[in-house]
Amino acid sequence: MRYQLDAEGKKRVTVIAGDGIGPEVVAATRAILDATGVRIAWEEHEAGAEVFKRGLASGVPKETIASIKDTRVALKGPLETPVGFGEKSANVTLRKLFETFANVRPVREMPNVKTRYSGAGVDLVIVRENVEDLYAGIEHMQTPGVAQCLKIMSRKGCEKIVRVAFELARAEGRKRVHCATKANIMKFTEGLLKKTFEEIAPEYPELEASHIIIDNCAHQLVRTPSQFDVIVTSNMNGDILSDLASGLIGGLGFAPGANLGADIAIFEAVHGSAPKYAGKNVINPTAVLLSGVMLLRHLDEFAAAASVEHALLLTLEQGVYTRDVRPEGSVSTTTFTERVIANLGRKSEQFQVRDYRPLLMREFSSDPVFVRPERRRTAGADLFLESPLSPGDLGRSLDQIAEATPLRLKMISNRGTKVYSDTGAMTDCVDQWRCRFVLRDGDGDLDDAPLFDLLRRVAAAHRWMHVEKLQEFDGQLGYSRAQGED
Repeated sequence: MRYQLDAEGKKRVTVIAGDGIGPEVVAATRAILDATGVRIAWEEHEAGAEVFKRGLASGVPKETIASIKDTRVALKGPLETPVGFGEKSANVTLRKLFETFANVRPVREMPNVKTRYSGAGVDLVIVRENVEDLYAGIEHMQTPGVAQCLKIMSRKGCEKIVRVAFELARAEGRKRVHCATKANIMKFTEGLLKKTFEEIAPEYPELEASHIIIDNCAHQLVRTPSQFDVIVTSNMNGDILSDLASGLIGGLGFAPGANLGADIAIFEAVHGSAPKYAGKNVINPTAVLLSGVMLLRHLDEFAAAASVEHALLLTLEQGVYTRDVRPEGSVSTTTFTERVIANLGRKSEQFQVRDYRPLLMREFSSDPVFVRPERRRTAGADLFLESPLSPGDLGRSLDQIAEATPLRLKMISNRGTKVYSDTGAMTDCVDQWRCRFVLRDGDGDLDDAPLFDLLRRVAAAHRWMHVEKLQEFDGQLGYSRAQGED
């Protein structure tokens, strides 16, 4: 079950007021949701700035974690990571702790919120993978002047997010799903998302499925945003694209979000805590309120969700707005909230509310092995070194070191470009080198003993930082070639 009931039959929801403007916008949202008559048991807990300041590095107390595990549903205000406190974003910590792998961000034009795109028919949803990619946060300084961040994408992670995108399109009665990637450059990571999308798309024959390169997607969003219904993309791309999309409709004050997992759902606005506006009763609660609408649908309260959405649209149609829309004629947060409550039960004449069905979240095996190839082979290894030598001097040294082993040096690259043997490229090298060794017997399968021997020999002359095996799965290369490598 996606939610839990208390002893009185109320639907239990953990609520985190958050930092800065968080308490004001969360209170406004709670007041409106309660006014619908939906019986919600709000369980108040904390996370964010004050928790960091008490010395808890995660910013999320164990009591808050326990509550979310118990209720399975949370409404959260924006959280701050104060300078000098904490190690990680409390927002990211919550997403990671509960494996809320899908970040769903609707973007829709609002009445009387004038933008360059008013009347353009902006009504789309960005479905962003939420726990993998560069946001896995696996970084190293490989040399004093060269940093590395590992981009981790899994077939399971790709399939989970792709299925959410297609199921969301079905649940909302949409027609098109675009998969936006940089697979033309990152063929194994971003390419895995593209491949997964194209393999799953035929299971949804009623939906138009298209792949689009991420930079072209951004370009097309600015030119003709009405062509998009649902966009599914990787973590960092989705983070950037969703903020771009919110700019089409008037800014982050109108950008709701949901973090969905197999067992837990956390609803929150996209915007930050805006501490300079805290306590001034001027902030726009719409983003958190629309997150609350998504929460109501998650609780199977579809009629109440539609009522709140209609009331919000009608309030904006009536010319009631907060200062972020425009200062002249704006109202306070509390007045805006009161007007939305007064409009509950009435419908907008100009804007429609979609008919929603429950979103189906597919179940996945907990087995960490998601792909099992029939055949696999290790053809060699990439050895990453730190060295002040020139490409030629380093290459000759490694050639000599490898002579007594079953491996030979195939090439050296620097920041992805082959520099040894010389290709004539005008590469401005740094002191981090990828040195590719392959078996002299091209058809063999490298085991660990000769690799350890090579590593021992190289370490006697050079500083190394890590090794990557060159693997093949079912006859397909599992590694990329350098620019200029044959």
